[in-house]
Amino acid sequence: MRYRLLHLCRMEEISFQLQPGKLFIPLDQLLKLTGMANSGGEAHKIIQEGVVMVNDQVEMQKRKKMKAGDTAVLDDVRITVTSEA
Repeated sequence: MRYRLLHLCRMEEISFQLQPGKLFIPLDQLLKLTGMANSGGEAHKIIQEGVVMVNDQVEMQKRKKMKAGDTAVLDDVRITVTSEA
C-alpha cells in the first residue's frame, strides 16, 4: 500500500480591524498596514504579480475595497478584515 505525504502548512492569521466609521480599506493599504508590503509601490507590484488572493480568487485590482468579512491571502498569511464589534 502506498502512502502519500501531505504537506501541511500553518497559515499565519492576521485580523485587521477597520477604523470606526470606515466601511472598507483599499487592498494596497491593507497590505502596507499589515506589514506584507513595505510601501504602497511595493503593494501595487505584489498585487499586479497576481499572487494575492481575495476571498479565494486571484485579485489584480490595487485599490480593491476590502470590507468586513473579506480575506486576503499572500504567501502563508491570511488577513481577515473585521469591523468594530
